[in-house]
Amino acid sequence: MPSLTALRAFDDNYIWVLRGDAGQSLIVDPGQAAPVLEAAAQGLAPAAILLTHHHDDHIGGVPELLARWPGLPVIAADDDRIVTATHRVGDGETFEAAGMRFQALFVPGHTRSHVAFHRLAEGGELFSGDTLFSLGCGRLFEGTPAQMLTSLDRLAGLPGETPVCCGHEYTASNAAFALAVEPGNAALRQRADQVRALRAQGRPSLPVSLAEERATNPFLRVDVPEVAQAVDAWLGHRAGDRVETFAGLRRWKDGFRA
Repeated sequence: MPSLTALRAFDDNYIWVLRGDAGQSLIVDPGQAAPVLEAAAQGLAPAAILLTHHHDDHIGGVPELLARWPGLPVIAADDDRIVTATHRVGDGETFEAAGMRFQALFVPGHTRSHVAFHRLAEGGELFSGDTLFSLGCGRLFEGTPAQMLTSLDRLAGLPGETPVCCGHEYTASNAAFALAVEPGNAALRQRADQVRALRAQGRPSLPVSLAEERATNPFLRVDVPEVAQAVDAWLGHRAGDRVETFAGLRRWKDGFRA
């Protein structure tokens, strides 16, 4: 079975390392090279790099890693801003790396060319970058609410046992907002308590199952009456459709302070 490790970068980024059965590893979103190089000193053997989007805190370490391992494949979306990419993947395209099969899923919203990577196996991981966070979602820098909602719907449709591997450790702050939206959600309260305990021990809150996210993440729950009613109250009027509900929820989160 592949093994998963989260390397910390910057203040709250995660560089995900997925080690295949043959011993070689995939590196996901190395915004810094140093954590990967330190892991290599302990035996990490990179086979490829996966990049979810063009932001520097996700790709900034790639040139230094390529200097260390020339010819290492770098797999990304078709976006000229990711100049280090050696392999461009399209929506729904499957590919193999480190002996594992993946599917690239086009999930615009945070950026116009954001992709997520799903390992095609039972319990295969989802590397969601900055589209889906635990108890949250990414800001809309380049996409529309309708695009982001479609992207989240797509990810939410994956199997419930899918481990969600996000790009940032935002779960505690996201939990505060989620509880403001849906305070009566018992599963959410339990998740918030769990996150609080993990972070107090210096442990990551990730990965988390997609089933748990569907039960607790307000951005995956815009069709739940309690969430929609909370957004309506914040808007001061009833949202016309689920896209307006999602847009209101995202604007509420943008200005939220715990």
